Amino acid sequence: MNKIIPVAAKLLSENGGVITKAAAPAVTTSQAKYSTKSEAAFEVKPFKLHKLDHGPSTKTSVSSEEALDMYRKLTLLRRLETAAGNLYKEKIIRGFCHLYSGQEAVAVGMKAAMREQDTVITAYRCHGWTYLMGVSAVGVLAELTGRGTGCSRGKGGSMHLYGRNFYGGNGIVGAQVPLGAGLAFAHKYRGDGGVNFALYGDGAANQGQLFEAYNIAKLWNLPSVFVCENNGYGMGTSKDRSSASTEYYTRGDYIPGVWVDGMDVLATKEATRFAIDYCTSGKGPLVIEMETYRYGGHSMSDPGTSYRTRDEVQEVRQTRDPITSFKDKLLANELATPDQLKEIDIAVRKEVDEATKQAKSDAEIGVEELSADIYVNNLHNEIRGVTPMAPLQHISVAQRA
Repeated sequence: MNKIIPVAAKLLSENGGVITKAAAPAVTTSQAKYSTKSEAAFEVKPFKLHKLDHGPSTKTSVSSEEALDMYRKLTLLRRLETAAGNLYKEKIIRGFCHLYSGQEAVAVGMKAAMREQDTVITAYRCHGWTYLMGVSAVGVLAELTGRGTGCSRGKGGSMHLYGRNFYGGNGIVGAQVPLGAGLAFAHKYRGDGGVNFALYGDGAANQGQLFEAYNIAKLWNLPSVFVCENNGYGMGTSKDRSSASTEYYTRGDYIPGVWVDGMDVLATKEATRFAIDYCTSGKGPLVIEMETYRYGGHSMSDPGTSYRTRDEVQEVRQTRDPITSFKDKLLANELATPDQLKEIDIAVRKEVDEATKQAKSDAEIGVEELSADIYVNNLHNEIRGVTPMAPLQHISVAQRA
């Protein structure tokens, strides 16, 4: 009888001082009942280049084990966002909530090519990235519901999730990009060989601070990759109405750029591999445009149907969905069987359902943590309260590395 073999059964995630075990991926062996090929070659859609003699390879190969792991992550990110959407509708998640559904291939493909020393910073559509960077599903959903087991102890919410080498979701449009350039400077200063990936949407692409970050990154040849996730809409405004030039990969001007089919997880992986090789060779920064699509509205408060048709969304789901298209490739190339993929689907559903249940029942933190962990080392042990005469005591709660 064939058994499910976990790839990382003891993967640990640090969530704001609470260490939780991430559920084991359901990746199966490639025995006769399962996949019949251990590896397969693919050709991805050609990349568009700006100021580059050559770009990422359009030919790539993937092993059965790696393909199944990417499929698991794609499906888990989709289900994680579905759970977040439901929790918001139940009014258990409050405030803002921006979902990533439809854009999963960008994050999963990029993470598949990244190395231990690389860093990521992104905007507020960040739940999936938080999971990929090592926080468990419980750590993500508990943060969204304001619980103490969340990765920011429940104090950050949807737009402020963090993990190891993951510097957040950021709530101010475009503000993460110059911070990403700063992280790239830190990589260069320390000489650790790391590359920073700063992600932003097409809606943020016209921000002046992006061009300031481009400038300093090129002046100092920082290992910085500026990634525009072009999902077609900045809030409720289409890219054609907001941008005089929608070729976002050329926006760096003097910085080379690459256009990528962001709905293809293999294409995003190859583009990221190329970017790492480019930046670590001392050539400086790179701009990448990941053309993708957002299934939902800008946030949960936006139905997303007043500025585009339902037919448009449905057509993308039927013809370009990153999960179903990758699934078809796996089956057609015998890297997986329907039984294997069904096992993964069941395991993912169970993992997210259990995380959702825990995120509803875990306790919130006490008011004494209002002034906790503001500084790594607070020199005065007090934090100003509502008035100067009523200071709060600074305390440390989160475990330090």
